[in-house]
Amino acid sequence: MSDIAKESTAPHDAQQMRKLVIASVLGNALEWYDFFLYGTAAALVFGPLFFPVGGDPLQGTLLAFSGFAVGFLARPLGGIVFGHLGDRYSRKMTLVMTLSLMGATTFVIGLLPVYAQIGIWAPISLITLRFLQGVASGGEWGGGVLMLSENAPASRRGFYTAWSQMGVSGGFVLSAFAFYLVQKLPESSFMSWGWRVPFLLSLLIFLVGVYIRKNIRESQVFQQAKPQDKHEKLPLLVIIKEHPKALLQAIALRLPENGASYIFFTFSVVYAKHIGISTGVIISAVTLAMVVELFSILFWGALSDRIGLKPVYYIGVIGLLVMAFPFFWLLSTGDYGWIMVAMILGLPVCHGAMIGTQPCIMSDLFPVRVRYSGLALGHEVGSIFSGGLGPMLAVALLIEFDAYWPVSLLLMGYALLALIALWSLPSQKSSLSPAVMPDIANGAVNESRN
Repeated sequence: MSDIAKESTAPHDAQQMRKLVIASVLGNALEWYDFFLYGTAAALVFGPLFFPVGGDPLQGTLLAFSGFAVGFLARPLGGIVFGHLGDRYSRKMTLVMTLSLMGATTFVIGLLPVYAQIGIWAPISLITLRFLQGVASGGEWGGGVLMLSENAPASRRGFYTAWSQMGVSGGFVLSAFAFYLVQKLPESSFMSWGWRVPFLLSLLIFLVGVYIRKNIRESQVFQQAKPQDKHEKLPLLVIIKEHPKALLQAIALRLPENGASYIFFTFSVVYAKHIGISTGVIISAVTLAMVVELFSILFWGALSDRIGLKPVYYIGVIGLLVMAFPFFWLLSTGDYGWIMVAMILGLPVCHGAMIGTQPCIMSDLFPVRVRYSGLALGHEVGSIFSGGLGPMLAVALLIEFDAYWPVSLLLMGYALLALIALWSLPSQKSSLSPAVMPDIANGAVNESRN
């Protein structure tokens, strides 16, 4: 029996699905709360505290964002390691491991002495911990997605898997809100100890998250797979040798979604500060837009069940092409209303359409025996060139040109590559593809022919 047939006959218990949704949303939100904290701190405090260089604050911020990039460089390693464990042994086990690693490293960041106290060891320690954060997050996303997509009823896969992405946005909202509150402290208090509080709170995140994830069930599709499918010795090699096209498609689909998100809600903080807009104003606007996106993600996921994955993804990618320049035009006005319009169009609309359908459209590329590895590797390699290098490259372009237009061109480049990937995907009527239309799922078709 092919992977597709097995998926179509997997039981779908409503009560268990509710538990999986809750575990996925809360687990992802808590995990990504930790990961996003670094991005906010890099834009606000890590430059002067850990990377003091001369009198130009942008130079220190650029170095802080280099640590941000290190986290993304580590994510494919996490995808390989935890994808291997998830494909061979247990999806559930890897999710407990990734959350534990993320919680521990984030807590320690909150305890780190700064450059003025221990010199060069401060940035070295920070970047090392950021690397470990990257390893943890690299294994997190694929497992969280699969726990929903491999258990969801075929007719509602888009909707159910969108909940996992809602957790990602929720993590950002939590981290931004935490920093928004501590920024209310006097500047001296915020810079000396206030910034540490959101990081130290990850101890609670670790305890709650591990409890939640230890009480969910294993993936139904994974449990029903043939023994040899669950014990592929080297899933990574299978992906590279048998599914290189699918891997490249996943990487390209990731570029505009991840690149846009980090430029919109991380680089925009730097750009706004550079042109004289209050940091509190921009963080408030980004946070409100992300709250709206929590719900728009579910809308886009549900819409994909009706009109298909590709049409919804096209909406997001083409929308990003259209918004690449207007986003910064609106931001540059300094008017809060127009800033909110920019954030709503950029995040809940363009980004939401992509991230809401991404789990299903990328899962369909790989067969179950190597799906965790393929999904994690494509997702995280794409992250290096978008979310990892994107903000750092954007800051470098701002330093060089003192303008936003090169950053807009960068966003358009990401979108064009994704359009090529979308065009290369087989046509599909809806997100029911893994259960009722096996001819469009590249990896599963290959499996059924073996």
